[in-house]
Amino acid sequence: MLKQSQLDLCGRVDFTREVPLLGRDEGFSFACAGCGDCCRGREDIVLSGFDLWRIAARLRLPPRTVARAFCKASIGAVSHLPVLRLTPVREEGNNCPFLTHSRCAIHDAEPLVCALYPLAQEITKEGSVSYFLQPTSCGGQVISAKVGDYLARYDIPAREATDVRWAQVCMALEDRVEALEAVFEPVFIRRMRQKLWQALYYRYDFAAPFLPQLEENLRGLDAELEKLSALQERRNVRFRESIEKTDR
Repeated sequence: MLKQSQLDLCGRVDFTREVPLLGRDEGFSFACAGCGDCCRGREDIVLSGFDLWRIAARLRLPPRTVARAFCKASIGAVSHLPVLRLTPVREEGNNCPFLTHSRCAIHDAEPLVCALYPLAQEITKEGSVSYFLQPTSCGGQVISAKVGDYLARYDIPAREATDVRWAQVCMALEDRVEALEAVFEPVFIRRMRQKLWQALYYRYDFAAPFLPQLEENLRGLDAELEKLSALQERRNVRFRESIEKTDR
């Protein structure tokens, strides 16, 4: 069983890409038996806020309700940001909670990790998107395709801009949050994490578009972090003043 510390926003923290990136016009092939084993025994399906919103819209449930029912929540050891992953069902052989009769019950709203498989996505801070082939060992029918055609088949281009925005937001927040944790007292760190969960995952209406809500949440988050920083600074000032009085 994977420990929480082994996973972060980009999946496993010990993962190192050892295969080349693929151009969209390049071909690749893999063998698929159609058995659904790629949905079994997986503890590393990390969701973005957009993934959670899509599942919430599919189930017609608030994002927080979906997260409580089907996910594990933690704080990334590397990113210092909220991390949400699907929780395997132990009673069903550690299957994905949405695996039903070897089929995905939310196929039209499946997470990006699942939609891409066996491809995986790599996004830079500048917003450049690349893909690479993950190793598979299922056997079965050999499927060959060009990267671009495969992505289009699963409607990946339609969501790519949102995935890029999400990745860039998280990369920018990593540095800011780490710096704030270095100066915040524990009570302020807890408050900051609550604000992060709300902004990145929970404060969304599944009936409204995701991206405008993300941008609005980020504006609110920025204001809240500024307030917490100001409160921490006032505490620091009072502490320094009390020390000075003691030394007199």
